[in-house]
Amino acid sequence: MLTYQNNNFFLIAGPCVVENEEITYSIAQILSDICKKYEIHFFFKASYKKANRSSLYSFTGIGDNEAIQVLEKIKKELEVPIVTDVHSVEEIEKVADVADIIQIPAFLSRQTELIQAAAKTGKIVNIKKGQFMSPDQMKYAVEKVRAMGNPQVMVTERGTSFGYQDLVVDFRGIKELKNNECPVVLDCTHSLQQPNQPSGVTGGRPDLIETIAKAGIAVGFDGLFIETHPDPKNALSDGANMLPLSEIEALLLKLLKIRYAVMN
Repeated sequence: MLTYQNNNFFLIAGPCVVENEEITYSIAQILSDICKKYEIHFFFKASYKKANRSSLYSFTGIGDNEAIQVLEKIKKELEVPIVTDVHSVEEIEKVADVADIIQIPAFLSRQTELIQAAAKTGKIVNIKKGQFMSPDQMKYAVEKVRAMGNPQVMVTERGTSFGYQDLVVDFRGIKELKNNECPVVLDCTHSLQQPNQPSGVTGGRPDLIETIAKAGIAVGFDGLFIETHPDPKNALSDGANMLPLSEIEALLLKLLKIRYAVMN
C-alpha cells in the first residue's frame, strides 16, 4: 500500500519521457536528494515511451528496452520507486517488473481491460482523470482496480477541457475524488496544458505551476505530480509545461509551509 511517514504530501516528479540515460539519471538523483532533505516521499516519473502525441513528428522515445533499462538503473542505484505509463495491455508485461506505480493516461481512463490488467500486477495503479470526465465518474475507474482484488489505487486530477485549446482545474472536485478513499494527486503541469495548437505541439502555462500547486496543497491533495527538466525549452517532450529543475526546491519549501499550516 502507498504509505508515507509524516504529514507531508508526496511527490511524483521527473521528465516527461526518458530522453537518454545521462539526463534522466541526473534529474532523478537531484529530485531524490531534495526530497530526502525535506522528508518528502518521492516517486520518480518518466514515460518509457509516449504513444499519445499530437503530431506524427513528435518525439516518442529512445526505444522501449533501452528506456526501461534506464528506469531499472535509477530504481536500483538510487533506490527510488518508479512511475511510468502504459497505453495497451501488451505494454504492462514490459514495465511490471520495474514500475512501482503503473500509470493510466487520461485519454485511456475508461479503458476497462487496460486498467484491470494493470491492477492484476498487484502494483499501485494511478489513473489520471480524463479531461472529458467529471470527478464523480472516477469512482467507476477506481472500482475496476478494486474488483481485481487490488486495493492499491490512486487518482490524479489533470484538468478538464475548457473549449478546444485550454484546460481548467475545478478545485471543487477534490471532495468527490476523496470519496473514493484513496490518495488523490494534482497534476500541476498537464493541468496547465494548452492542447490542439496550430503548430501540432501542445502549449502550456508553466508560469502558473506554483500557483496551482499552492492551491492544491491548500485544499488537501495528498500528492503532487510535476514534470521537470533542467532545460524545458530543449526538452524532447512537453517542454512547454515543465517546471525548470532549478526552481523545484524553492517551490517545495513554499508548499511544505502551506502543508504545515493546513495540517496544524
